[in-house]
Amino acid sequence: MPDRSRRPSPGTGTARRRRAEGWGNTAERIVELILRARGWRVLARRFETHSGEIDLVVRRGGTVAFVEVKAREDLAGAAEAVDVRSRRRIVRAAMLFMQKHPALAGCDQRFDVALVRRWRWPVIITDAFRADD
Repeated sequence: MPDRSRRPSPGTGTARRRRAEGWGNTAERIVELILRARGWRVLARRFETHSGEIDLVVRRGGTVAFVEVKAREDLAGAAEAVDVRSRRRIVRAAMLFMQKHPALAGCDQRFDVALVRRWRWPVIITDAFRADD
């Protein structure tokens, strides 16, 4: 009979993942409200493609911003989560978004990152990276 005393109780990882996902959703809504207050119009939330997902796509005037929201315990951890691989995924998804919305072709595009900690004002880094990085 296998020794199961060392294994975590069933569902522990799932519950943790669910809490993290809930906090991530809350962080996205907080960032969305801040961007709306700054005059941005939300074009899409959680835009999903086969390449990946963009948390928020917003527009103000002639600029479209693709916003990645990272909710972590500390800013350094949140910033590190936006690594080269995730940036590539976001850029590919942004290209697909622009293909689906040809009316936005004349707009400038940028990639922003919002770093969110509990009980702190989010740090929004505008033009955090370029498509060719």
